[in-house]
Amino acid sequence: MPIALRTDFDASALRREARRAKDAGQARRLLALAAIYDGATRTEAARIGGVTLQIVRDWVVKFNACGPSGLIAGKAPGKTPRLTDDHRAALARMVEDGPIPAVHGVVRWRLVDLCQWMFEEHRVVVSTQTMSRELRAMSYRKLTARPKHHAQAAHAIEDFKKAFPRAWRRSHKRKASAARP
Repeated sequence: MPIALRTDFDASALRREARRAKDAGQARRLLALAAIYDGATRTEAARIGGVTLQIVRDWVVKFNACGPSGLIAGKAPGKTPRLTDDHRAALARMVEDGPIPAVHGVVRWRLVDLCQWMFEEHRVVVSTQTMSRELRAMSYRKLTARPKHHAQAAHAIEDFKKAFPRAWRRSHKRKASAARP
């Protein structure tokens, strides 16, 4: 015995909702259920919706529970992230503190180094792409400072700057009669 539809709606009300629907999938589902209200079989409703009988049954259950809004397809939850909030907090501390060359063996963090640290400290395997995505989501950007020698003299920079004469000069005004066509 099929599950009965709600009695507070009818076929014309569902068709009206389908016309107002912003989601095409919801409109398709509403029209299939409207056909059931009109007396069509569940098989015919499945053909109208382009699905199987089991899916029509699921639509009826959702419609009975939540009404027309229950037929809007939600976003799939996706895979759970590998890094938890605790991992992200520890990662932010590591990035902010920077590496200690004697301890970490590097003078600046690379994605590979942070992935290795995450595995050694938390036993979480993260790819460099994922690490990059996580750092960007935490508002970190890859910035590399221009190298500067520790004993560089400030006045020596001016001696090596190039001072070229202006290559461009204003041309003389042309007369209207001498202008090219």
